[in-house]
Amino acid sequence: MKLIIGNKAYSSWSLRGWLACRQSGIAFEEVVVPLYDEDWDKRREGAEFAPSSGKVPILWDGEAVVWDSLAIIDYLADKVGRDLFWPADDTARAMARSMAAEMHSSFVALRRKHSMNIRQIYPAQMPDDDVIVDLKRIMELWAQARARFGGEGDFLFGEFGAVDIMFAPVVTRIITYQLPVARFAVRYMDAVLRHPFMQDWIAGAQEEEWVIERFEQPVG
Repeated sequence: MKLIIGNKAYSSWSLRGWLACRQSGIAFEEVVVPLYDEDWDKRREGAEFAPSSGKVPILWDGEAVVWDSLAIIDYLADKVGRDLFWPADDTARAMARSMAAEMHSSFVALRRKHSMNIRQIYPAQMPDDDVIVDLKRIMELWAQARARFGGEGDFLFGEFGAVDIMFAPVVTRIITYQLPVARFAVRYMDAVLRHPFMQDWIAGAQEEEWVIERFEQPVG
């Protein structure tokens, strides 16, 4: 398998696809392409990017190609068994799938106004009202998952899985911009950041030389 991703410092969707590949346990080739550099438009026209219209991440598995983070999770779960990604209990799995899908399609204000930048921590500022609404909903989801299905584990459904993968870039955004969260969420976010896969990704981001100035500016 080969996974093509964007800059580790900035590319939230790439992080999700990469975590899914690591979670699967299947060996894969990692190809990092710098986003928005002088060769970006030309590179996106290449055959490897054609199925996704130039978007990352994109996973090639022989002739099979998957180009959406949530689709990558499901594709890999089909290959290795869904228990590595989703709760075994039907009720828990129903909630987990709904949360992953909501993350995939929602929280536009948070994503637009607080882009991912793993290498920075900015001074705290009061977020806009629409971002507060997004954060409130995220806290509700996390609290419900932890209370109902977290058990003695550190993650939303006990063990690290697909939902944690989908929310991992949210965790990094909250820390980068010092956004307000419920007290219970601090322990969960710490568990995500300390996960070995996240530590590897963060280390890779720190080693990157590429800088995209528009993602290096704090909000305000």
